Amino acid sequence: MSILTVPVDYVHYQWLQYRKDNLYRLAHNSQKCYLRGALNDRFDNVLRRIRIDDGNGFKRKYIYTDGELSGTIFSPQVFVKPTYLGTLFLYDDSDYEDTGVDFIVVVPQDLQFSIFEMNALIDFYKLASKRYKIIRE
Repeated sequence: MSILTVPVDYVHYQWLQYRKDNLYRLAHNSQKCYLRGALNDRFDNVLRRIRIDDGNGFKRKYIYTDGELSGTIFSPQVFVKPTYLGTLFLYDDSDYEDTGVDFIVVVPQDLQFSIFEMNALIDFYKLASKRYKIIRE
């Protein structure tokens, strides 16, 4: 008689696991604390070292040529040429405030994980308009 119930028990066990997984997914959303919790639950369950920081918001500094600074026939204003630009840093396109990322996922160096699996998990929970970058620290 127990031979007949084994397939039913197997299907019931699969259904319970599927239900548990769906309840976990419904309990998390795109808020920073829930996304961090989901990432730590999946990839760093013991030490929970994965964190989420805000994206960088560097302003762009433009450097103009002499012709662009002197004005034209159509706009006769004369721009004041800066004499000293200061120290300029080159940043990645994702570090600027107008085209940059909205949040940064910081992962420890010694953590072993699949980048594709982490991207899939973040893409599942994040809002569609948000951009992100994963860095190792």
